[in-house]
Amino acid sequence: MVVLLMVLGLALAFLVTCSALLRWNEVRYRKTSLPPGTMGWPVFGETTEFLKQGPSFMKNKRLRHGSLFKSHILGCPTVVCMDPELNRFILMNEGKGFIPGYPQSMLDVLGRSNIAAVHGSLHKIMRSVMLGLVSPPLIRDQLLPKIDEFMRSYIDDWNGRVIDIQEKTKEMALMSALKQIASIETGPVSKGLRTEIFKLVLGTLSLPINIPGTNYYRGLQARKKVVSMLHEIIEQRRISRCSYNDILDHLLKIDHSSKVKLDDEQIIDLMIALIYSGYETVSTTSMMAVKYIHDHPRVLDELRNEHLKIRNEKSCKDAVDWNNYKSMTFTRAVILETLRMATVVNGVLRKTTQDMEMKGFTIPKGWRIYVYTREINYDPFIYPEPLTFNPWRWQESNLDSHQHFMLFGGGSRMCPGKELGTAEIATFLHYFVTRYRSTISPIFIFSSFT
Repeated sequence: MVVLLMVLGLALAFLVTCSALLRWNEVRYRKTSLPPGTMGWPVFGETTEFLKQGPSFMKNKRLRHGSLFKSHILGCPTVVCMDPELNRFILMNEGKGFIPGYPQSMLDVLGRSNIAAVHGSLHKIMRSVMLGLVSPPLIRDQLLPKIDEFMRSYIDDWNGRVIDIQEKTKEMALMSALKQIASIETGPVSKGLRTEIFKLVLGTLSLPINIPGTNYYRGLQARKKVVSMLHEIIEQRRISRCSYNDILDHLLKIDHSSKVKLDDEQIIDLMIALIYSGYETVSTTSMMAVKYIHDHPRVLDELRNEHLKIRNEKSCKDAVDWNNYKSMTFTRAVILETLRMATVVNGVLRKTTQDMEMKGFTIPKGWRIYVYTREINYDPFIYPEPLTFNPWRWQESNLDSHQHFMLFGGGSRMCPGKELGTAEIATFLHYFVTRYRSTISPIFIFSSFT
């Protein structure tokens, strides 16, 4: 009886303490000028619910508080903005009270010179360098041949096999990036980088608690190993003086001959940014495109006809070239519709450099603003029947020139690698639909198209 009373007493004390902590955190952030919302636990905030529930978390909050509400996620007091006009204003006005506001975990794991973290003159320099690395002429002459070579060999032996398409597209996106960036082929180096980069990605979206066992700790350790491996590759490249016609070659030329000087830390952070930014978008979009074309036979037929027309004008050994890629108009529509339906990047983070007035509320200096752009992809006024997979909508109207088109971000930070990522996915789909003809869901079994 005494033990039972003690247990009940401890449980009651625990509940009272939890309630008091929640109440204290709400009172701490209660200002009449702030948008409505809840802040959750001290330190942790509502991060667990945010990561677990994803879009459902946002929808529930919007129903309760409206399109502008406060929360506490990833270690930061944050205002979530789901208003299209306000989101566009924020993205188009960087430097006028807004700077990048990515969480501490992402800054630490991706590096202080990461293009997503820097702003002002350094951002202009880094963005200029990155745009040069993924410019159409460079994609046409040097990167597309590497992509083609990789894609045709990567899916060459899928015939008759049971394929985990999620794992395969993840590996595909990463290995293709390593080949383009530093001509890294399948082997011990790529295997080691793959293991650590997977940990690094998980570490970017975590609470910055640096103790063994946390994703943040594992992400930091992974970063150290990735930096060490990339630094060794750079040193070997400088010693060998061989030309590989890859992105690293261009970065090292910038280092030696350009007016813009990048140190090794900046070069490595740029390489990590290129790997990281393309990894999730290319892999997820490729995977979901396979699912959607499997679920929509008419789309598959149209897509296959476009690629067979290209293939019929070539020998089996001829690569996909720039003109072929630019002729893939329906393929591009499929990719855009996949990006719209299976949104990979839900939004971007900004931080206020001064108190900002928004819709009658005041966002304090130093707060994060989560520019949540996902919901615009399902706006029926822009996309009639928004839950229907319809690639033809992109051919029938210029939706990608709409003022609220934000599949690749917006403003001065629009994704610089959007054309490169599209070329990768288009090349994958080319070999996929011309070589294989049957898929069985939920596990995909491929058989030769010929």
